[in-house]
Amino acid sequence: MPPQASGAKAQLDAVTLEILLNALRSVADETYLSLMRSAYSTNIKERNDHSTALIDPKGRLIALCEAAQPIHLSSMLGLTTRLLERYRLSDFKPGDIFVGNDPFAAGGSHLPDVNMSMPVFAGEDLLGFMCNIAHHADIGGMSPGSMSGGTEIYQEGLRIPPVRLFDGGRLCRDMFDLILLNVRVPAERRGDYNAQIAACRLGARRIEELAATRGTATLLRAYDEIVERTFTRMTREARKIPPGAYRFIDVMDDDGKGALDMPIAITVTSGDPTDEGRIRFDFTGTSPAVKGNINCPYYATQSSVAYVFRAMIDPECPINQGMLDAMDVVAPEGCLVNAAFPSAVAGRANTCQRIIDTVIGALADALPGEAVGAANGANTMAVFSGRGADGKRYVYLETVGGGFGGRAAKDGKDGVQVHLINTSNLPVEAIETEYPLLVEAYELIPDSGGAGEHRGGLGLRRVLRPRGHVAQFSGQGERFRNAPWGVFGGGRGGTGRFLIRRADGREEELPTKPSFVEIGPDEALIVETAGAGGYGDPASRSPEALARDLASGKFSAGYLARHYPQFAQENAQ
Repeated sequence: MPPQASGAKAQLDAVTLEILLNALRSVADETYLSLMRSAYSTNIKERNDHSTALIDPKGRLIALCEAAQPIHLSSMLGLTTRLLERYRLSDFKPGDIFVGNDPFAAGGSHLPDVNMSMPVFAGEDLLGFMCNIAHHADIGGMSPGSMSGGTEIYQEGLRIPPVRLFDGGRLCRDMFDLILLNVRVPAERRGDYNAQIAACRLGARRIEELAATRGTATLLRAYDEIVERTFTRMTREARKIPPGAYRFIDVMDDDGKGALDMPIAITVTSGDPTDEGRIRFDFTGTSPAVKGNINCPYYATQSSVAYVFRAMIDPECPINQGMLDAMDVVAPEGCLVNAAFPSAVAGRANTCQRIIDTVIGALADALPGEAVGAANGANTMAVFSGRGADGKRYVYLETVGGGFGGRAAKDGKDGVQVHLINTSNLPVEAIETEYPLLVEAYELIPDSGGAGEHRGGLGLRRVLRPRGHVAQFSGQGERFRNAPWGVFGGGRGGTGRFLIRRADGREEELPTKPSFVEIGPDEALIVETAGAGGYGDPASRSPEALARDLASGKFSAGYLARHYPQFAQENAQ
């Protein structure tokens, strides 16, 4: 529902409100950097798979760090929402820190993403909750990395309900011991948890300082106005979408357990007077939940829709509760994008990426200037684990980028993390320094971008070999069977795949979602990610752009001749 007006309260002047908004955002940004710089694991300190936020005493998102993972947005809200349901406001104390990760009990989106929430006080007044979330490289369960093989949530790792990790500033040591006992490489996990704890405490100090400077009443009033004004802005900008119902269907490749081509259906409705200015995103018609682990909890679906809604409507809009209130997400319980307990959900990010493609597909005709070709549509995940020559156990987890779709005025980007996965590709130096692995190749895949007036981006190839030991590999791939589509006549991008290169040089293709694959020191694992779809009629691509494509080595003459008639005609003369 739309946020409630602040009644008879005097409104803050625009300058004061803007100063407070940016002060709150700076707190979120500072805590994000603190967590990154203090973390132990490469997944956080190098790939930045974490986010921070401030949530108010009413459970509303007020400020999100600039570099946040969009997929984390609703999960941080989820934990605090559950805390407010479970406890009275009088139950919270200075120094408390709560922890949780379970999608069904703690509002999370999958178990490796561990949330922390710390109530912040000025005297006896609750100012809000300083929150963060970090993707831990392992949370236990049947598979190293906690991302593969499961068919129900019990198999995917340690389930943490909303519980106190610190009680009034005192560590609940039994709880921390329980968490660390259930994970692989507990020393690394301890370091990452301590980084999250420190980030919560830093944020709490900054909010307390702000309240001391500006006053508690002013700060709480600012929360209301930030949310109200953002809601007004987003509902106004949403009028860019002409009234009507816009439909689209895309499919997931498979669930790794036998199900193929599961549809994700969307109807986006604009201009319905019963929606009070909000845009409705209705996933009725989507596949039921599946046996494999690509099911998506509601909070992850909401985050995905919020990302694409903002990106296509108003990319500069502040990210807070007002933006979320301007949309209505409908997903039948028990379907692929609103998974019910005890569905397996570890691979939900792949489904989130397809949700985004589906919404873009639905709104492309309504907002052609904001649409893009389908991106690599995946969160292609690779996990290596084992013991190196020194006997130390390791878990290396990474998601590998791919192509971003062609745009209305630009080509798509090559080899990047796309849409709601705002991480980096792990540098070769970090992999080879921290893990007993050798990166034999890290390169773009020629000809993998879809043709178009503006071409799609290229996928990536990474080749990794264990050094001096037998490693275990698990992976999660999407857009391996169904190629990323183009828009307005743009061509499809290339698909991805996993391969194992045997000692004799033979290459064998693996399933799209392999688990527990042993790779020896004379073998190598090849990860190839999908490219992306193009934008617009390939016949409209300029001769200069085609010449650059050829000179760059990203596209072969044969590919250009097949997909661009003007290139074929010119080179036939």
